[in-house]
Amino acid sequence: MFVEAKAFGEKLVNHCPQLSRYFNATPEVAVSAITNGREWRFFTDLNNKNIMDESPFLTIDIYEISESDIQQLLRFRHDQFQPDALRTLAEESIYLSAFTKAISDSLRDVDQDFVKYVAGRSSVQRQLNQKFVESITPLVRQAVERSVSAMVVSGLSSSGYKEKSDENDEKQKEVSTAVADVVDPDNSKIVTTASEIKIYENAKLILGDDADIQYKDTESYFTVLCKGKTNRWLLRYFDNKQRPSIQFPFELSEESKKEILRAGLDIGAGDQVVIDRPENILRLPGLIFDSYSYCSNDENFRRK
Repeated sequence: MFVEAKAFGEKLVNHCPQLSRYFNATPEVAVSAITNGREWRFFTDLNNKNIMDESPFLTIDIYEISESDIQQLLRFRHDQFQPDALRTLAEESIYLSAFTKAISDSLRDVDQDFVKYVAGRSSVQRQLNQKFVESITPLVRQAVERSVSAMVVSGLSSSGYKEKSDENDEKQKEVSTAVADVVDPDNSKIVTTASEIKIYENAKLILGDDADIQYKDTESYFTVLCKGKTNRWLLRYFDNKQRPSIQFPFELSEESKKEILRAGLDIGAGDQVVIDRPENILRLPGLIFDSYSYCSNDENFRRK
């Protein structure tokens, strides 16, 4: 295995051609990696034997490491290192990524093939012609949002969750005390809290890695931005200790309000949704998708 080490903070994409030349010239090497100390990118030769793939089969950010990442890194430990097994891992990782993207795209966009699949599985006694498929597409989209929301709510209220609630609360306290608030060096009044970061992470979890979102903190509220544009805010989070809440960039429809109430959440003044815990945002995947779609549509931001 080749490991190419670069200076911390240096962009790895600029050096992959050099790593590729090393890899291609050494047939007995099955895996290669490049790192700047924070990010690791792992490569193999799935597309062409002894030719390093252009894209990594595994990318890990040490600052945002997950339990799954840790399990995958264990395979690179000296006493666990098996090139053939790593090649299988590479194939599985690529397939899993492709499948996840396909499912996320289907759930987000609800294309005609997906609508036909749902209608077929539902034993709808109608001919699935173009007109009928178009007529039921909004219903399927709504059903997807309800299903995802119901699974999240069900998971949060399951017996297994309740049994571990005390343990998880203790862990949450430990995490809260371990993660220090970040004070803006240019403005001491702007303090980014662990809860605010969790709101961003949960929004990212709902939308998937392909979503172009960032966060920005202010003195008054914490904002999740679409495409880094301050006027295209996905949501605003008000970290009020007594009644924290989020606000969306559009007026809530009656259907949206029903979804919020069905998820067990309250609606405050100005259509703000009360979020007692950052995890509760996971109960509103439909609204998060709607907000991202709204912010991504240039027509909503053209000058009238």
